[in-house]
Amino acid sequence: MKRFWTDVAVVPADSAPGYAITLDTRPVRTPMRLPLVLPTRALADAVAAEWATQGEEVDPRTMPMTGLSNAAIDRVMPDAKLFVDQIAAYAETDLLCYRADAPNTLVARQAEAWDPLLAWARTRYDVALRVTTGIVHVAQPPETLARLRTAVAAHDAHALAALSPLTTIAGSLIAALAVAERHLDADAAFDLTHLDELWQVERWGEDTLATEARVLRKADFVAAARFLDLSSPR
Repeated sequence: MKRFWTDVAVVPADSAPGYAITLDTRPVRTPMRLPLVLPTRALADAVAAEWATQGEEVDPRTMPMTGLSNAAIDRVMPDAKLFVDQIAAYAETDLLCYRADAPNTLVARQAEAWDPLLAWARTRYDVALRVTTGIVHVAQPPETLARLRTAVAAHDAHALAALSPLTTIAGSLIAALAVAERHLDADAAFDLTHLDELWQVERWGEDTLATEARVLRKADFVAAARFLDLSSPR
């Protein structure tokens, strides 16, 4: 899409409480043609900045706040339960519960990085989390799954739109919730959940394609964490 506007502004939304973005006084809509209404001024300012800094052609890859806002309105709001179920399902196979059995250096590093986060989750959500070695599935207690699902369901559509990529990129619901509750920052959470990969890099060196892919994943992860922060009332 070619840039067709000159001025970008943040204005009070007409259709619902919140803020809208206008391009030369015309309100921005989502891909489904719904009003793009942002819940906080901070998020609205961030979305407006993405539109304001576009060149002659619009590049959606440089507009993560806009993309996540569209997802919240077009995809999550019509069926929030579906997103809650998809996100909460990661509790059944959370990365932090599956440990290496060798070599000892990796085993120790996983324990050092992951045990404190599991301890936080046990206290924060009153859950029991079973840890195993290898990749054979270990069932988590039904009470644990139910309580973690309740924690996910407590988030609104915008938060769910961010929790979805946070959880899938990390492979860990616990890490995503820790970011959502500001127990862990995005950089630390990403590195913690990519510990095995980073350990392999230390041991065998970088692979160019793998590094490029990891950089892109981290950018998406950090963007989702920023969106979550900006969309939350302060």
